[in-house]
Amino acid sequence: MRIDIITLFPEMFEGPFSESIVKRAQQKGLVDIHLHQLRAFTADKHRKVDDYAFSGGAGMVMMIRPVAKCIESLQSEREYDEVIYMSPDGKLLNQTMANTLSLKGNLIMLCGHYKGIDERIREHFITKEISIGNYVLSGGELAAAVLVDSMVRLIPGVLGDETSALSDSFQDGLVSPPVYTRPRDFRGWKVPEILLSGNERLIAEWKNEQAVKRTKERRPGMRDEC
Repeated sequence: MRIDIITLFPEMFEGPFSESIVKRAQQKGLVDIHLHQLRAFTADKHRKVDDYAFSGGAGMVMMIRPVAKCIESLQSEREYDEVIYMSPDGKLLNQTMANTLSLKGNLIMLCGHYKGIDERIREHFITKEISIGNYVLSGGELAAAVLVDSMVRLIPGVLGDETSALSDSFQDGLVSPPVYTRPRDFRGWKVPEILLSGNERLIAEWKNEQAVKRTKERRPGMRDEC
């Protein structure tokens, strides 16, 4: 998978992409991430990327020219499966979406700022708009990092245990059941005996029951969301 991210602040990705799972995926050659500074596609000496909105109003708008120029430059080199705009009014990211995107070959992600981007970019270039929640961030970088992590961990070979991602919360419309590790007894707080029984059928039934119970309590409507 190749991911090209258009951003005003490429430095914001240094932490998320140089640690943990995403770092491992890059080292294994399973994902290739490229950051593109939008200001490099401006034409004026001040590298201006924003301007006032027609009709007035508070806040600035990302200009059409540098964004279009950057996207077209990337598209001239290869075909992309999706051109994604990280936007608070996009479709909410869920596990199903992450699963689908993890199977793609080439993706462009555009990180918005200010009051957003010129609407003509959304009309003529963007193929998918994604939000990570019903709130507003200062820019799309953190949202893009979340989306990348949610996808990359699903690529075969990234995780040490190939089946790990399949048992994550939301994969089957349920949150994960409780998990325990050593010691069996800590301050009198004991691991449920069923998990120590070795009976795989009963353990699987217990885990499913716990997942259903926890989902009803904590995330009612989960199956509809996924």
